[in-house]
Amino acid sequence: MKKLLFAFIGGLVFGLGLILAGMANPAKVLGFLDLAGRWDPSLAFVMGGAIAVGLVGFRLARSQALAWTGEPRAWPGAKGLDKRLVLGALTFGVGWGIAGICPGPALVLLGAGSGKGLLFVVAMIAGMALHALMTRADAK
Repeated sequence: MKKLLFAFIGGLVFGLGLILAGMANPAKVLGFLDLAGRWDPSLAFVMGGAIAVGLVGFRLARSQALAWTGEPRAWPGAKGLDKRLVLGALTFGVGWGIAGICPGPALVLLGAGSGKGLLFVVAMIAGMALHALMTRADAK
C-alpha cells in the first residue's frame, strides 16, 4: 500500500509539474524545438531546473540503502552506447519532434481528454508491443 501511495503522489506531482511548465502543450514543445524559427527557450530552463533537482535527489537517494517504501534500492548498471540505445533515442527524438509530445505529457493529455493524447498513447503502446515482439524474436 505504501508503494502505491508513493507512486500516486510522485505521479501527481510529476503531472502537475508538466502542466505548470507547459510540457503538456505540444505547441510550446514544438516552439522549443523550432531552432530556425520562433524559438521558445523557456523549456530549456524547465529542463535545467529538473536536472538540478534530480541531481540533488539522486545524491540523497544514493546515500540511503532503502527507499521510502522500505525496499532496497536497485540502481541500473552502467552500460555503453549500443545500436539499440542509439536507435531508441533517435526514434524517441523524431517522435517528440513530430508530435511535440513525449510519454509523460501524453498521459497528462490523455487524462485531460485530449484526442492528440489518446492517439499518441495508442501509438506508444503499439510501439512498445512492436518492440516486445522484436526483442522476443531476437532472443530466439
